[in-house]
Amino acid sequence: MAEVTLHNLAHSYHSHPSKPEEYAVRPLEVTWKDGGAYALLGPSGCGKTTLLNIISGLLKPTQGKVLFDGRDVTELPPEQRNIAQVFQFPVIYDTMTVFDNLAFPLRNRGVRANEVTRRVQEVAGQLDLTADLKRRASGLSADIKQKISLGRGLVRSDVAAILFDEPLTVIDPQLKLMLRSKLKQIHRQFNLTLIYVTHDQTEALTFADQVVVMYEGSVVQIGTPQDLFERPAHTFVGYFIGSPGMNLLPARLVEGRLWVGDVSLPVDTGTLHVAAGDELTVGIRPEFVRYSAEAAPGALPVQVTRVEDLGNYQILTAQIKGITQAVKAKLAEDADTKLGPGWLQFPAEWIRIYRNGMAV
Repeated sequence: MAEVTLHNLAHSYHSHPSKPEEYAVRPLEVTWKDGGAYALLGPSGCGKTTLLNIISGLLKPTQGKVLFDGRDVTELPPEQRNIAQVFQFPVIYDTMTVFDNLAFPLRNRGVRANEVTRRVQEVAGQLDLTADLKRRASGLSADIKQKISLGRGLVRSDVAAILFDEPLTVIDPQLKLMLRSKLKQIHRQFNLTLIYVTHDQTEALTFADQVVVMYEGSVVQIGTPQDLFERPAHTFVGYFIGSPGMNLLPARLVEGRLWVGDVSLPVDTGTLHVAAGDELTVGIRPEFVRYSAEAAPGALPVQVTRVEDLGNYQILTAQIKGITQAVKAKLAEDADTKLGPGWLQFPAEWIRIYRNGMAV
């Protein structure tokens, strides 16, 4: 396995890019440590697959370098980078058996027959493919074909990194859960460097030790799932991660006090590096918003417009006077809620403040 470093790297599909929006991947510095499990998370079109194809050598970046263990591989073709890549849709040989599909990457590199058999049987056992080893791939379901594709990526023990480009998209939801667990187990067992591209926050947060969040071609935050949830560094991270996403409300600083609509929040503004007149955004996750039907110290008066009972919790929607955005609170299933006037508390320790999208 290898440490993968992207140094001052950017890429554009324009021949002479001159504006930030002409870059599919904007200049960035990222290091994936040897043996780490990483997720590259973001919406469609944010540059995830472009970045993965640069790492694998399918694309040459417009600027910057790709380093494997400090060695510059920017100019090397994919076959000389010693990586494995698993794509969104199965890439297998339909005329071969499952065994031969799994064995192909090893045979192609001259691995001895007994070692080929050992590795194929080991990976097949991990992916529940043992019973299918003698079957031809052409008659198998899409789920099994994608498991074969995953196995072809995992069967080699000598690769610098294994890259996954949304590999569970075509997989049945129940099988997705099983395969994510299998990949985590395989990662712990073999200490592989895994980079997993997805737009699904659940996949990213349950698979990775560290998540790289991309937005409009830029890396906006790198952190553990807990970091991204509790301390989002960008409003996009707050909005994109969580269900519902973070409440993001326009705010202003007036005479040392932070106001949302017609309400002042209990925030110590002395530590904020902002100036009066700056356009600010207050963020707080629905999980941390507290509700009461009666007035409480430090609570904000609101109008509760909707309460959704989702079985094991409730989602309350309310309006604060003076702003158009609704506020959501995620409450216990037995919370005593009602429509009409109510009170919400924003605990100071869970309030995040942003300027131009970035935390201050």
